[in-house]
Formats: sequence, C-alpha cells, structure tokens
Amino acid sequence: MIVRRSVQFMPTAGSAPVQWCASDGLVPYEAALAAMERRAEAISQGTAAECLWALQHPALYTAGTSARAEDLLNPEFPVHVAGRGGQYTYHGPGQRVVYVMLDLNRRRRDLRAFVCALETWVIVALAQCGVFGETRSGRVGVWVQRPDKPAAPDGSPAEDKIAAIGIRVRRWVSFHGLAVNIVPNLTHYRGIVPCGINEQHFGVTSLDDLARAGATAAPGMAEFDIALQQTFVTIFGPLEQGNTAGQALV
Repeated sequence: MIVRRSVQFMPTAGSAPVQWCASDGLVPYEAALAAMERRAEAISQGTAAECLWALQHPALYTAGTSARAEDLLNPEFPVHVAGRGGQYTYHGPGQRVVYVMLDLNRRRRDLRAFVCALETWVIVALAQCGVFGETRSGRVGVWVQRPDKPAAPDGSPAEDKIAAIGIRVRRWVSFHGLAVNIVPNLTHYRGIVPCGINEQHFGVTSLDDLARAGATAAPGMAEFDIALQQTFVTIFGPLEQGNTAGQALV
C-alpha cells in the first residue's frame, strides 16, 4: 500500500530515530501513565528520544475527555480517567497498546492530520497482515466491514472497530496513542458503550475474531509488532529498537 505524502509526519533533518520499547507482562495503567508523562516531558526538554512504547494492560476501562456517564454500563473492571481525547474504551490482555510519544515541533503542528497519520499507520500494518481496515467520517479509529453480520438499516454492511485511537498533546509532544485488538476477550467490551457508538450494526472485533470468521489468518502479537515497525517508517521516519524493559521510560 502506497502512503500519500499528505499523511506523512516525517521529522526534520538530523532528528534521532524514534525508539521502539516493548514491555513483557501486563503493565498497570497508572504506572504506565506516569512513565509515559515523564518520557513525554523529557522529549519536550530535549533530554530523551521520541518513543513508541508497546505493552499490554490488565483488564480495565479508560474514560477520555468526552466520556459520558451513561456509557459506563456494567463496570466489572477498574475505570481510569485517562486525560486523552475520546470516550470510554477497554484495555486488556491480547490487545496491543502502543503509546506514541512524538515531538510534533519536529514534524507538523496539526492534530487532525496527526490522528489521520496514526490511523493510516494502523491501516497499512493491518494490510500487511491481510486485513482491510478503513476510516469513517465521525468515527475515529479503524474499522472493518463484516458482511457476515446483520446489515445496517440502509442495507450497508455491518462494521466492527478493530483499533481505537486517542491522543493528548502537551507542548506539542504527543502521548497516549492506539490500541489494536489482536486476541482480547471481546465480551469485556459489554461493560461500556465503546467510544460512545451503540448502533447495533457497529461492534468491535479482533484479528483472532476475523480469523475465526474465515476472513483472514490470525497473526500473533509478535507478528503484528513487526508489521507496525515496518510500516511506521513509511509515515513517521526512522525507527530503532530501544530498551525492551518498561523501566526504560522512567
């Protein structure tokens, strides 16, 4: 898939490569948030490199700045106020969360275009795994059509969300990021109205769910990480392997 130049967020000449850091196990949300904020501040001060932090959380819900109380239906897991854009979402084992800490001062100060670039990154990575993802006006994130499910009232195919995106920017350094469903327990989404979207023909899916429906093969977490790393460079520029320990962000 060719990435249009208009969605690229390449750094200025001479910028250091972005570090890829990955944590094993399940990282507590509050600890991750604190570490992420410290790293974003260090990037802003020029004392740390830009960073992608790949991890998984224990089962929990997060509330973005637009979250509505009525969308918290049955909170069987802890609820955290995230400070990012968006509404309620779920994080848990089997979901690849990538916190994106980039200095937009070195790239472009355009939040809407930045979200578009993140969506494009996910779409290109999914395509490398045989999944056709799309964006929709008024629905942030990445969606896949589900012709195997009941259609919308207008006859168009049902659609499921496979990736959520929510960012925050402080002094033009981004944090929070994206969450892609690889093989999570999708029943855990029943405790919320995901991203405030409750129409019957809109749901949530995962790479594993699509594979079981016969739509594609089922890449694992490690395989999808490789796709993310390979496609990142086409939109955001050079990437290097960082320290693989979560404490690298402290």
